[in-house]
Amino acid sequence: MSADNGGGAASTCQSGQTALAAGLLNRFAAATADGNLVFSPVSIHLALALMSAGAAGDTLNEILAVAGAPSRGALEAFIRETVVERTLADRSGIGGPCVAFACGAWSDKSFPLKQAYRDTIVRTYKGETWTVDFQDHPVEARKQINTWVANATRNLITEVLDPHEQSRDTLKVVANAIYFKGEWRQPFDKEHTVDHQKFHLLDGSSIETSFMRRQRLHEERIACYDGFKVLKLPYNVADDDSPQYGLHNYKMRMTLPSFSMCVFLPDARDGLTGLVDRLTSRPEFLHEHLPRAFVPVGDFRLPKFKLSFRSSLVGILQSLGLRLPFEPSTKGLTEKMEDDDGKGVQLYVDDVIHKAVIEVNEEGSEAAAFTESDDEMGFSLFGDEPPPPKLVDFVADHPFAFFIVEETTGTIVFSGHVLDPSKEG
Repeated sequence: MSADNGGGAASTCQSGQTALAAGLLNRFAAATADGNLVFSPVSIHLALALMSAGAAGDTLNEILAVAGAPSRGALEAFIRETVVERTLADRSGIGGPCVAFACGAWSDKSFPLKQAYRDTIVRTYKGETWTVDFQDHPVEARKQINTWVANATRNLITEVLDPHEQSRDTLKVVANAIYFKGEWRQPFDKEHTVDHQKFHLLDGSSIETSFMRRQRLHEERIACYDGFKVLKLPYNVADDDSPQYGLHNYKMRMTLPSFSMCVFLPDARDGLTGLVDRLTSRPEFLHEHLPRAFVPVGDFRLPKFKLSFRSSLVGILQSLGLRLPFEPSTKGLTEKMEDDDGKGVQLYVDDVIHKAVIEVNEEGSEAAAFTESDDEMGFSLFGDEPPPPKLVDFVADHPFAFFIVEETTGTIVFSGHVLDPSKEG
C-alpha cells in the first residue's frame, strides 16, 4: 500500500475512526449489559496505529482494515496531525480543557527496539521509549509502567498492570494514555443539586442518587427525535478575557477544538439497548443527530456520576476482524525488535488492556484512558427533527449513553453508558 497523506486520506481515516468507535460501542455495550461503561475510542484507535508501526504483510493489512485507514502512512499522518497535534493538544493555558496525551514503549534489554520503530514512537506519536528488565526484574518493570500511567493521567488511573502477575516472557509493552478535564461553558450551580432522587434501573427497580439541575425556563442545546432526545453540553473553549482567543476575537476562537458531552436519552426507561442499536447502525448516526439549536427547557436533571472500567480488548478486536496479531504463529510483527545478532524477533500480541475513568459533576468532566498492548457545531441530515415544543424537559433518570466529542474533527474521545450512577463499575 502506498502512503496518501492528503485530505482524502485524512477524511478516510476520520471515517474509519468513527466506524471503529461505533463497532466498539456495540460490542462493549453488549458485554457490559449489567454494568456501567466508559472507554476511549480514540485511545484504542491510537493503539492500533502503534501496532501497525511494527507490522507488515497480511497482519498490517488486517490492522489497517480495522482502523479504517488506507495505508500506514496515512494513518500515521492522521494520528500525528489530527489527533495528537490538534484534538489532544492541551488548551488549559487559555482557559480551555486540560488535555494530556502520552505514548510509551518499554522493551526488554535483551531485545531492544529497532531504530526505525523507536523513531516512529518518538517522532510520529511524540512518545518515549525505555529499556527495562522484564526477564529478571518483572515486578520493577511493571511498577515503572504503572508510575508512567499515573503521571500521564494525573493519578486518575494509578495501576493497570499487577506487578506480581508480570510474565518473564514479556519482551515489549506499548501504551498510550489520555487525560481530559473540561469545565462546562455554563457550569451547574451546586445549590440547585438535589440528593436522594430516583434513578430507574433496567430491571424495574430504582436507586437514589444526586442530580444536577438548572432553574426552569432556561435554554439548552437539545434535539428531540422519535424515541429519544439528545443533549449537548459544551465545554469552555477559552477564557472570555484571553488576549488571543477571547470573545473579542471570535474568528480565532472558532479555530480551537470544540469539546462537548452529548447525552443520548431514550424516551423509554428500558430503551437504552434499542437506542445503542440505532447509534451503532451507521457510523454517521451520532454526528447527524447532535443538537444544532437552543430550546427552552422546563424540567432539567442530569445525574452526577463517576465511572471506572477495565477490560481486555482481544475478544472485541477479534470480533471486529483483527486476528493475526494475536496468533503465536504470526510473522507480521517482526519490524519492532531485534536480538543481539540484529535479526528480527517473531512476536505476537498477547493482550490489549484498556482502562478508562470519568467523573461528571457541576464544574465539568474529568476523564482518563489507558490502552496497553503487549507486544460547538452539529447538524441533522434527516429533517426528522420536529419543531420543538414550547418547553422541553430533559430528565435523565434512567439509563442513557454519553459521548465526549471534539466536533471540529469529529473525534469521539470518550464513550459509554450509565446504568446506575450510584456505582463506579
